[in-house]
Amino acid sequence: MKNQINQSVIEWKEVALKDFCKCLNGFAFKSNLFNAEDKGIPLIRIRDLLKGKSETYYSGEYEKDYLIHKGDFLIGMDGEFKIFEWKSEKSLLNQRVCKLEFDDNLVTPKYIFYLINRKLKEIEDKTAFVTVKHISSSSILSIKIPLPFSNGHPDLETQKAIVSILEKAEQLKEKRKQAINLLDEYVKSTFNEMFVGKRFEEVELGDIAEFVRGPFGGSLKKEIFKKEGYLVYEQHHPINNDFSFERYFIDKEKFNEMKRFEVKSGDLLISCSGTMGKIAIVPENHKKGIINQALLKLTLNRNKINNDFLKFLLETNDMQRKYFSNQVGAVIQNVISVKLLKQIKIPLPPFPLQQTFASIVEHVEKLKDKQNQSLRDIEQLFNALMQKAFNGKLVR
Repeated sequence: MKNQINQSVIEWKEVALKDFCKCLNGFAFKSNLFNAEDKGIPLIRIRDLLKGKSETYYSGEYEKDYLIHKGDFLIGMDGEFKIFEWKSEKSLLNQRVCKLEFDDNLVTPKYIFYLINRKLKEIEDKTAFVTVKHISSSSILSIKIPLPFSNGHPDLETQKAIVSILEKAEQLKEKRKQAINLLDEYVKSTFNEMFVGKRFEEVELGDIAEFVRGPFGGSLKKEIFKKEGYLVYEQHHPINNDFSFERYFIDKEKFNEMKRFEVKSGDLLISCSGTMGKIAIVPENHKKGIINQALLKLTLNRNKINNDFLKFLLETNDMQRKYFSNQVGAVIQNVISVKLLKQIKIPLPPFPLQQTFASIVEHVEKLKDKQNQSLRDIEQLFNALMQKAFNGKLVR
């Protein structure tokens, strides 16, 4: 068949990146020439790699060697070691970020892009650190990648065939993510149509919800944590809306001692230090446990206000800007003021209208569950394909 790789003539070898790749370390540009007013040229910092664009500009002189173009492959050298494809306009390569420069006669760059992250993760896990982990360019170039050879030469056609298979799986993942994002946008627009700009009775949030801030004073020291027991909910849960995450546990005695911090179905959990204002509703099948000091728990008067309505209300841009932004007086030392939140005046639409909105949310969540399950299945397929690629067994 035309598209099939003839494995009988393919030989697989472990080859170090330095044999077909160079590593350009970023330059230490003068920080006093950084700006956010679009003066000069964008400057790539580690924090910009994930989103693929920069909002920091550099207004000084620079060498052209440090110019990065759309499609270049970059690695963050501090913290999490991961490769990224630059998605934005021409920019400058700042320190703590490096660029991989490939010999296109020996290797397909996207092939390395797909295969290198697992190796980078292995290095990250083995790297000791005091404050922030760091990887050197020499460590990156020493990474060995399985490479197909034909007649003693790197086989670019096989590399491209593998890339094509992995790209199709990745495209399926992106379509599922887009579908989930569209469902989220639909709920937001429905909320706006039903409630924004309408006149309703107003009440103070403290009159319809009980506020409990997580325990301070060292009552949750790491020494008391167990391998199992009652879960300690932390910022990860509302930030990622992930209630399967389990890291810290306490025993029954400690749980009974801290009962007032217990998490119950329907409660709103709000991240209230560091990354603030992220909100999640505790599901019915949650694990019994308590909140830690980084969370605020709202238990609502469910006869007056629906938790889906309140969650979306508090997530509106206006609410987030007023009460959860660290640029305003609502925050003291990056910590939300519970007293101020209790005094928020919020609209209180007729309860049946809130329930109508909640039923729409419930329906959309069921659709999202199906999309998320499909996404998980595709990710498992992608990981299986990656494993075969690493073992030199991926064919089409």
